[in-house]
Amino acid sequence: MEFGLQYRRPDALEKKEANCWHSFEMAPLNEVRRVQEEKLVEQMAYLKENSDFYRDILADAGVGFDDIRTLEDLQKLPYTFKTDIRKSLAASKPFGRHLAANPRDIVQMQASSGTTGSPSYIALTEPDLEMWHEMTARCFFANGIRPSDMVLHGFSLAKGFVGGIPVMQALQYMGAIDVPIGADGGADRLLRACIDTRPRCIVGAPNFILHLGEKAEEILGVKASELGVERIIVGGEPGGGIPAIRNRIEKLWGAKCCEMLGGTDLGVAYWAECDHQSGMHMVNMDHIITELLDPDTGNIIPFEEGAQGEMVYTALGRQASPMLRFRSGDFIEVLGTICSCGRTGPKIRCIGRTDDMLIVRGANVFPSAIHSIVNDLLPETNGVMRVVADFEGHTTQVALKIIVERGPTRNPDGDTALKSQIETRLRDALVFKANVTIVAADTFEKPGAAKVTLTLREFPDLP
Repeated sequence: MEFGLQYRRPDALEKKEANCWHSFEMAPLNEVRRVQEEKLVEQMAYLKENSDFYRDILADAGVGFDDIRTLEDLQKLPYTFKTDIRKSLAASKPFGRHLAANPRDIVQMQASSGTTGSPSYIALTEPDLEMWHEMTARCFFANGIRPSDMVLHGFSLAKGFVGGIPVMQALQYMGAIDVPIGADGGADRLLRACIDTRPRCIVGAPNFILHLGEKAEEILGVKASELGVERIIVGGEPGGGIPAIRNRIEKLWGAKCCEMLGGTDLGVAYWAECDHQSGMHMVNMDHIITELLDPDTGNIIPFEEGAQGEMVYTALGRQASPMLRFRSGDFIEVLGTICSCGRTGPKIRCIGRTDDMLIVRGANVFPSAIHSIVNDLLPETNGVMRVVADFEGHTTQVALKIIVERGPTRNPDGDTALKSQIETRLRDALVFKANVTIVAADTFEKPGAAKVTLTLREFPDLP
């Protein structure tokens, strides 16, 4: 690719009727491997020349940059953990010791959500930034956005998050038009922009998009399904892959809902669901090498249907903030390896994050899995729940406390039966014991610009 920063890719509008944004999405796997290994050798040579951070890591591991030439050779390298990046950032602000480009070449910075402290600041050179646009455009195209589409921006536009400016830039790059309201503008302004501009697509976090759909009639006097939206693209938190939540979104909006997945350290998005809605494809295999780590054995395992593990990423062609074998924390299940859309990247769903996982009397429990079961019980519940992890660390030997909002039309007299029903469902499906508290609908704050946090560290004061 010849780099040169621009608002819109020159051939963007020509892609409107294409099967995919870039032909590499449908490349045979032997060609994928050839390109990945060629780029891996180039990336290692770049890091050898430019990265003190990775020179130190490889020296400590007794591995030479020139030793890494194949995908299997990657396993000679240690992992890069989020804690390594935090230490690097603290040692050399603002971009850390892992900055591997001349500061004069930095054209943009982004920030992670900073859920465990200060945000991580990510540096981007001009080629890095165009690569981000390209990766995100492939995801949006797979999700159903097309050049010239009007797209209502429902992610937060504040705080430097990748769901803000980079999403807008990627939409411009692919020839779509971003309606830049953002979740920060609130439900009222977003919905009024929706009725004024009649966007074909909306992008945002699933719980917030669900909230918007539920507020449409109250604010606009018309149902969300009457606003002409055809595509809902969701990401940034669990929900898009939970059938009950997806079905609610699609019913409210009268639109198809597809999911995407990414992360600030590697890009905006690199996994995306196609029209078949059978899992998110890796659509950027020429820009990212993905390994699947079995956390029980510590082994790298193949992307085969039914496999589960944590995703490990190596960035290819990255200049400013490179990543080698980055432990993402995303725990996924492989749903398939072929698709009638023709894309050759494996299909996955994200089960949850390894740092969110709780161990309840020996059983591994993801809050997103509990969320899915609670949503299956609509209208007895309204789908809103919180896990209360009021214990040290991530392990408990007692029943896990869970707070669930009852359905808005349900009588409190049925709370005892509903409590028992949820506890039984959780025990049967997830093999752990729960202690459920039923509360009124709207006990918890409605979704807004921030991600919905399913886990609380102390039991809240309830009305």
